[in-house]
Amino acid sequence: MLRFIFIILFVIALDIYAYQAFRFLVKGRWGTILYFLITVFIIGGMIYQFSTGGRRNMSALTQFFVVSFIILIVCKLVIIATMFGEDIFRLIRGGVNKISTSSEGKAIPSRRKFVSQIALGLAAIPFASILYGVIKGRYNFKVLKYTLTFDDLPAAFDGYKITQISDIHSGSFDNKEKVNYAIDLINEQASDAILFTGDMVNNEAREMDQWQDSFARLRAKDGKYSVLGNHDYGDYVEWPTPQAKIDNLNRLKEIQKEMDFKLLLNEHHFIERGGERLAIVGVENWGEGGFKKAGDLNKAISGLDKEDFRILMSHDPSHWEFEVKDHPDHFHLTLSGHTHGMQFGIEIPGWFKWSPVKWRYKYWAGIYEDAKQYINVNRGFGYLAFPGRVGIWPEITVIELKKGSANA
Repeated sequence: MLRFIFIILFVIALDIYAYQAFRFLVKGRWGTILYFLITVFIIGGMIYQFSTGGRRNMSALTQFFVVSFIILIVCKLVIIATMFGEDIFRLIRGGVNKISTSSEGKAIPSRRKFVSQIALGLAAIPFASILYGVIKGRYNFKVLKYTLTFDDLPAAFDGYKITQISDIHSGSFDNKEKVNYAIDLINEQASDAILFTGDMVNNEAREMDQWQDSFARLRAKDGKYSVLGNHDYGDYVEWPTPQAKIDNLNRLKEIQKEMDFKLLLNEHHFIERGGERLAIVGVENWGEGGFKKAGDLNKAISGLDKEDFRILMSHDPSHWEFEVKDHPDHFHLTLSGHTHGMQFGIEIPGWFKWSPVKWRYKYWAGIYEDAKQYINVNRGFGYLAFPGRVGIWPEITVIELKKGSANA
């Protein structure tokens, strides 16, 4: 409750300060009332939707208020940053010159209006970006390809291709045609195996009802493998009984089986080729910072030989940071997701990437290496809460394994 009150007070403070930019455009009392009524409408709508089950089903109306709230916050932060800079400048200048002449006093409103126009113009940039992210960005699927070289890769697996997808969040989808396009795009990669790293649903197994036939079309000659993500356990909604929650998880496991996914629950599976093998290891969700820690890495690798080549599927990249990379056993490649790249950021492929999520997760998107162990953090196939993506696009990862002494 205290956190909720703080958010409301924060938004009100933003609104009052940002009004400085609008008051040069808003004329009369009714214009001022309308300005503040928009904020009240958006906040009130958010409160109503989430108090009546909006978080559970993320209806179109709930998504509308989520988008509106994000636009409200982001755009007004841009306005405030611009206005605040002008306020600091005016304060410093006032302290130095001790503004008192009538001519300077008349100049202030004119300058203030000019700065307000700049602030509103700058705010139009994130406004347009967010709208694009909602209309186009959430289905702007990208295939990202990597080649990783290992000196101890079994020779029979030289050139082996893996497609990784993660964070489907099927309860958020609303466009069958776009999802089926992405399924076809995955199949076009003709990978040897498809590995799904968790969060098939937002909360409930029934979210897959209208999408099961689509994901059942995925094909790979050595099979499809999956693990559970934090959202798959149904921990973020209230259930009428404890048994209902258990039944929901069991149903989700059945759905994965019906779609020919081999769900790995703290266990491993060997893929054999030419008398050699590699191990696909799958753990349940393990996340730092209050997330479920059902993953049991030692149980999952029980029975493996030290020299086995290992590909680990673990939903949350914090597991790699805090347990996997410093484990006594060697894990050649870990595949994770979870972060979504926050669905918001800036990326220039091969040169620069940034997202606010980097302040929460050290490993948040793409390939990282430590002591000849690699992790790929997939940016996610779907989306959650905010029905869009800005700069961080939905991802299909294709990784080719090569045998050699240096990385390509």
